[in-house]
Amino acid sequence: MKRKLHLLLALLFPILMCAQAPELQEFATGFSRPVDIKHANDSRLFIVEQDGVIKILDATGNTNATPFLDIDARVRSSGNEQGLLGLAFDPNYAINDRFYVNYINNSGNTVIARFTTTSNPDIADDTSEEILLTITQPYTNHNGGSLAFGTDGYLYIALGDGGSAGDPDNYAQNLQSHLGKILRIDVSGASGYTVPATNPFVGNPAGLDEIWSYGLRNPWKISFDSDNGELWIGDVGQNNREEINNVPIVNTGYNFGWKCYEGNETFNTTGCPAAATITFPVGEYNYGGSPFRCSITGGYRYRGNMYPGIEGWYIFADYCSNELGALTPGLGGTWSMSMFNTPFSPNISTFGEDMNKELYAAGLTDGVIYKIYDPFLSVGENSLSNKYQIYPNPANDYFQISNQNTASQIKEVVMYSFSGKLISTTTITTENQKITTNHLTDGIYIVQLISNNDAVSYHKLIKN
Repeated sequence: MKRKLHLLLALLFPILMCAQAPELQEFATGFSRPVDIKHANDSRLFIVEQDGVIKILDATGNTNATPFLDIDARVRSSGNEQGLLGLAFDPNYAINDRFYVNYINNSGNTVIARFTTTSNPDIADDTSEEILLTITQPYTNHNGGSLAFGTDGYLYIALGDGGSAGDPDNYAQNLQSHLGKILRIDVSGASGYTVPATNPFVGNPAGLDEIWSYGLRNPWKISFDSDNGELWIGDVGQNNREEINNVPIVNTGYNFGWKCYEGNETFNTTGCPAAATITFPVGEYNYGGSPFRCSITGGYRYRGNMYPGIEGWYIFADYCSNELGALTPGLGGTWSMSMFNTPFSPNISTFGEDMNKELYAAGLTDGVIYKIYDPFLSVGENSLSNKYQIYPNPANDYFQISNQNTASQIKEVVMYSFSGKLISTTTITTENQKITTNHLTDGIYIVQLISNNDAVSYHKLIKN
């Protein structure tokens, strides 16, 4: 068996050195139409199912038997783009137990609501609902649905143009409509919400107070870069362009152009403002082709520590082609786009971060939660990882950590499977402590070392 593993690695690493692409690794199964993944600044992942249920997934890939929240009876999910669509935890969730959801109610309209958690942190109080906003939806599609808190502490709400095709009622450019917009509200009060005084149309009758930006067709997923606070938007196109927008949080209203423009291309400029006033996308790709691409699923910039080879990449997907995509930063604020085939056909509906900023994706049709990983296995090479090494590597029954001493010591060793599932946590109490591996199957693992001053490094471990 050892000989086979060594041969596999000898064949594998030259291939990995030739081309780098983020890939999917199965993390957990058994979900029904998952459409959002969020964390509450702890080890849990909260998986939003379109029918109206939120489930908790732990770090080992196991799902709690009892849902966190079940509001199926309040949610209309008969349309492909209807349902419970978005989740966001309050920045002060650890203190106030408050979280927010975006769903389509039984009348077919968008509801933004606040709930609280019970004394059991794994179960929400479904009777605590406070409806903050109800927005009439003229059609069943283009509901948007994403929720996220910015670094300014405000709640951002992504709404589509109301549906049909071609924005027939021109909602996206109409500043008297919430549709085709990103709204920004302050939910820090005891009840209800207020409008930030810095919203671009506060005190200006030309636009509604809640509007922060406009000109969007169907911003199915938005996210904030946890490093610099910038907003990323995956806006689903009509039949020509799928687009990605990236902007810093400022208080002037961005106009992203729809339906005047689809991506960088003219769509219908009747009555539209000058092109110089439009914020055009930082990335776009063509609808159609082979493989057939039809709908962007917006993602996140990777800011985790486990795979520094993809640090700063914006990871997204196309729902129809089942490709992962990446925007990689270049000189002068430029971006390069790449699309990568995957061995799966999950119809990726969403991405999410865990508390360590590692990325996940959800397959709508297969109900699988995937971990995003770098096949280079380019785990961290920093001052800590250069100081400490794990040996023997490959390991049989155990490994140890070099350079341990009482003044500077690794206090904890955390082991993960290649797919990112938590396997074990070991507290280090002696300089020559052995960490057992005889319970592991042969393969490749990731070892996290945590020092006394909470510095972290990652190391590859081969078990054979």
